[in-house]
Formats: sequence, structure tokens, C-alpha cells
Amino acid sequence: MEPNNPHHCCATCVHFRVEREQGKVGYRCSRLTYETRPDYRFSCWTPTKRVKRLMESRKNKDC
Repeated sequence: MEPNNPHHCCATCVHFRVEREQGKVGYRCSRLTYETRPDYRFSCWTPTKRVKRLMESRKNKDC
């Protein structure tokens, strides 16, 4: 993974979950069980299929 990858954030990870409890919205990493935010970054990031396709298409444009 490139160090300056603009796609790398929790919201684009397969483990990112949105939870609603008592009228409040919270974000959680289902793998780490951490409370998180959409723009946070962890080194265990696993991009969704959609993000992988986007990264691949951008990589091919740069070639």
C-alpha cells in the first residue's frame, strides 16, 4: 500500500460499521472492535471491492 494513498481510511474498509444506538450514530471497526471515525487510518486496512477497483483504475491511468 502506498504511504500517501488517498483512499486509505476507515470508511473504505471492509470492517467499517455504522451503528445506531439510542438515536446516536457511532462508527466501529468490527475487526479491532475499536470505536473509530470515517477518516481515521489503521495499518490493518482492507479496502472494499469497490475501492480496490477504483485504485486499480487510477493506477492504470497513471501508467
